[in-house]
Amino acid sequence: MTENKPLSPWNYKPWWCQPWSILLTGVTIISGSWLIFKTIWLTVLISLPILIWMGFFLLIWPQLIMRNGILDSYQNNNLEK
Repeated sequence: MTENKPLSPWNYKPWWCQPWSILLTGVTIISGSWLIFKTIWLTVLISLPILIWMGFFLLIWPQLIMRNGILDSYQNNNLEK
């Protein structure tokens, strides 16, 4: 008998696209910009697109995938094989 994975979009993503790697990348880039330039306006300018990217992939994208039902059909197709 095959055990079902919980319906989470993170179960179907590679290691480099997991929440911890997204957070680590974002924090590293933002921190690095501060350490290199030591200018608040430049760090804010760099931080805005990074924070938008992180917010989308950590908050919005998983909800969209779960509401869309893509995981249900993906899981059903894998069970039939």
